[in-house]
Amino acid sequence: FLKNFFAMETVAAEVRKQISGQYSGSPQLLKNLNIVGNISHHTTVPLTEAVDPVDLEDYLITHPLAVDSGPLRDLIEFPPDDIEVVYSPRDCRTLVSAVPEESEMDPHVRDCIRSYTEDWAIVIRKYHKLGTGFNPNTLDKQKERQKGLPKQVFESDEAPDGNNYQDDQDDLKRRSMSIDDTPRGSWACSIFDLKNSLPDALLPNLLDRTPNEEIDHQNDDQRKSNRHKELFALHPSPDEEEPIERLSVPDVPKEHFGQRLLVKCLSLKFEIEIEPIFASLALYDVKEKKKISENFYFDLNSEQMKGLLRPHVPPAAITTLARSAIFSITYPSQDVFLVIKLEKVLQQGDIGECAEPYMIFKEADATKNKEKLEKLKSQADQFCQRLGKYRMPFAWTAIHLMNIVSSAGSLERDSTEVEISTGERKGSWSERRNSSIVGRRSLERTTSGDDACNLTSFRPATLTVTNFFKQEGDRLSDEDLYKFLADMRRPSSVLRRLRPITAQLKIDISPAPENPHYCLTPELLQVKLYPDSRVRPTREILEFPARDVYVPNTTYR
Repeated sequence: FLKNFFAMETVAAEVRKQISGQYSGSPQLLKNLNIVGNISHHTTVPLTEAVDPVDLEDYLITHPLAVDSGPLRDLIEFPPDDIEVVYSPRDCRTLVSAVPEESEMDPHVRDCIRSYTEDWAIVIRKYHKLGTGFNPNTLDKQKERQKGLPKQVFESDEAPDGNNYQDDQDDLKRRSMSIDDTPRGSWACSIFDLKNSLPDALLPNLLDRTPNEEIDHQNDDQRKSNRHKELFALHPSPDEEEPIERLSVPDVPKEHFGQRLLVKCLSLKFEIEIEPIFASLALYDVKEKKKISENFYFDLNSEQMKGLLRPHVPPAAITTLARSAIFSITYPSQDVFLVIKLEKVLQQGDIGECAEPYMIFKEADATKNKEKLEKLKSQADQFCQRLGKYRMPFAWTAIHLMNIVSSAGSLERDSTEVEISTGERKGSWSERRNSSIVGRRSLERTTSGDDACNLTSFRPATLTVTNFFKQEGDRLSDEDLYKFLADMRRPSSVLRRLRPITAQLKIDISPAPENPHYCLTPELLQVKLYPDSRVRPTREILEFPARDVYVPNTTYR
């Protein structure tokens, strides 16, 4: 009705406007048009005024739909108690909220900030399960509904019984013997079979006159007798490939974390100790050619080496003393590497000259080369006094993460000791596992897919990195690093040209606990369960996912 009314009114208005534009100087024509309008609409509408459209909401309120009371009325009217809004307090995993204070803040910014702190408004739909988007027909529920139902057996499903089948064959033989001269399939044979066949049961009261109402009542009673209470639910659920929209209830949004890996840095030792060395860890994805985590800087220098930098380095805050880090990996794969980079205090000369003493001097020859080592320490002390604020690249190495995880998961021990070297095995590098029972034997490289890259269930492993690659040039570019990492997975001559620096770095790798103690977020905020602020913390390292992660941004950073 409304559509027709709007269409007629629009057409009439356009016609009046067109005619009034063509014959605007004829008063008689305007008078006639007004007369026609009065006859058709019983109202006088001036041609020069626009007609206001009907307010549909007001019309529906003032003219409610006339719904007859009946069994289907609930299907027409919207249930008033379907939707319920419940407010749930938002959890904060840190001791102090990351959201800044609202004082001295622009009102627009204040409203944006409150979106990270306000309670969750959860919409509960009482009759959601009765909608077409909800599919409650799980396999277990189907089996539960089918209990007590009689099994349907059809003639085509029955296997022939041996005795009955033989009796039927004998009966056919007796029948055919009496009409040996009659060909099968003829008219005479059909008459004979018809006379010897058993009659069907008679239908009682077939020709009796019965009112239609009584027949409908009998049929209705027969349909209700022994009727399953969920008859239509017995139908098997459709294939998920069919284009049916599933309106599932979403979970409460929370901060996204991938598979979490705990890395503990235990010690770093060189053949000679003449100056402080600084280290950092980061994750790289070779296939995506992306750095997938921020850097984690840690300091394993002795107190004697730290004393060389005391004039330049202020007293360290407790947040900078972390030696354990938790890495998050949303897309673990066989292409993820843990890259370790070393730096030293800036000094005069080429990088090769600065690294030369670490490659030629051995710890066993310390007595023989005592004078040379003292001279090197004196030079390092001078550089630390003059340039202690500045760093220069020194060396680097990498660990194929999934090799360690897969080998650790295959052991029967509670922990694993793995030694990683960069120059002894044919090809690029070698990985060896130490065991008092088995001895040293090479790790097997894994070639399985991403499904086997599980970082949540392997046994903790202790790694000993024995060699580092000397830094070539002033800077190790990302492109060069991705080439070296790709060469580490196969025998290559590229890495053979890099000179190794003998060192010993020990680290522990294990699945991160669900609620670690003394943990700091990437913003250096204390995570709950932080009993003592003086304990050396564990840092959460921010992830840069290799691919997009489709989750709402509900955490202020």
